[in-house]
Amino acid sequence: MLLRRDVLAAGATDVDLRRAVRAGQVLRLERSLLAVPGADSELVLAGRAHGLLTCVSAAPIYGLWQLRAPARPHYWHSNGRSTARCISHRTALTQEPRHRTLAALPDVLLHALLCLPELESLVMVECAYNRGEIDLAALYRHMAGNRFGKARNVLGKVERGADSLLETLARVLFREAGIVTETQVWINSVGRVDFLLEGFLIVEIDGIAFHLESRQFKKDRRRDNSAIVQGLPVLRFFYDDVVFAPDSVLAQVREVLSRGSLRWSQPNQPSFRRDWV
Repeated sequence: MLLRRDVLAAGATDVDLRRAVRAGQVLRLERSLLAVPGADSELVLAGRAHGLLTCVSAAPIYGLWQLRAPARPHYWHSNGRSTARCISHRTALTQEPRHRTLAALPDVLLHALLCLPELESLVMVECAYNRGEIDLAALYRHMAGNRFGKARNVLGKVERGADSLLETLARVLFREAGIVTETQVWINSVGRVDFLLEGFLIVEIDGIAFHLESRQFKKDRRRDNSAIVQGLPVLRFFYDDVVFAPDSVLAQVREVLSRGSLRWSQPNQPSFRRDWV
């Protein structure tokens, strides 16, 4: 996205611009706003709205985990503009925008923390944190005062180690239910498991790209068998379970936990290595 004045300042003339527009090399969105062909449609719409794409609407641009697409676009506005067709954010920016129509990542996350339900903002922040793209301390510095209480609570739940938003959602679900939850635990003859609950129940999360390839499918089932032979029950859940039926997931987990483990009274007790950080 370009402003006409910036293009002229770089040495182009109005004649050059008119020729480029006629040739299809430049798109004139408004009198002073230009774009190149193929520009991201969401960024183009943000430019037309005289705002910056931010919050959950910017998640796809940054490749962040996202629970659901927003019903209306989220823009940051520096003026009095507002429309029923968008969610308008007004919190002062902490960094220069990435470019003319996209807020910088820290501001995208700050807006999400103030705007979205807890789990929706948590998965966005945890994704950026796990990729090393954001410093939690930097976010905390911009969260003084009562209005940031919910946001600080969300940041307190951010951890490293999750490979997907499903693992983040499941971890929060189990811990908020009061279940002792360990993540990324190595078990001899089994390998690394997603969760170990109450020291004996293994829970694995199979995401959207579930392992339907024959070799991986067989490997996963053999891992399950090895765990059960050692006295460790295994539950597997899928995307629909974690996102749309968390109460059912929790009920099944509690049912297995209520029965207790086989207690590994045998001499060959399972061997664990905790790999979480």
